Amino acid sequence: MLGLLLLILLFRHELAAGLMTAYRWISNRDQVEHFIAAFGNGAPVAFMALQVLQVVLAPVPGEATGFIGGYLFGTVKGFIYSSLALAAGSWINFAIGRYLGSHFVRRWIPAEKLDRFDHLLKRQGIIVLLILFVFPGFPKDYLCLFLGITAIPLKAFLLIASIGRMPGTLMLSIQGEFVFQKNYVVFAVVFGVTVLAAFLSIRYRETIYRWMERLNGKTDGSR
Repeated sequence: MLGLLLLILLFRHELAAGLMTAYRWISNRDQVEHFIAAFGNGAPVAFMALQVLQVVLAPVPGEATGFIGGYLFGTVKGFIYSSLALAAGSWINFAIGRYLGSHFVRRWIPAEKLDRFDHLLKRQGIIVLLILFVFPGFPKDYLCLFLGITAIPLKAFLLIASIGRMPGTLMLSIQGEFVFQKNYVVFAVVFGVTVLAAFLSIRYRETIYRWMERLNGKTDGSR
């Protein structure tokens, strides 16, 4: 572990430059779409690899790759590929947090997100964790890193992270398929519902956070 930390410290500038290049590339939907399609029969594997990379390279936005999954493979296959890849990426982030420890995680995650995690997860309520993974706009990839330094068991984490990500993943896959089919009316409806949910979540996020903190206290007291 010490050797790995020394390597990261020694090559920190090269690592940062590489991460920024990867960030810019994977955030470009058109580039990613053409890249995946070029693999032919191996496109599902390439797509899943990029989904994993998207999670590990937090805070790279996952909306582009989730949408592309539905566009290239249809709702069902896109949803399955995305769900498997997101579960794998979540596990990697969790393992990084658990292996490298609190010092690394607290330096990597922005301070304001750490403060939010500390408040919401001080009792590690299972219901609260599930809501956070469902909650649109919440930094789930950072959350996986943070949970690696808590006492939550790996099996419980994987179950919560996988199930919690599914609603958003399904919505993105549906949107991608409807655009491929040029069914723009239905796409507009689904997209509108998604945007509305995200807007309300962001608009009332502090109220939702306070409610979850109260809920966390209740679940902790009932144990």
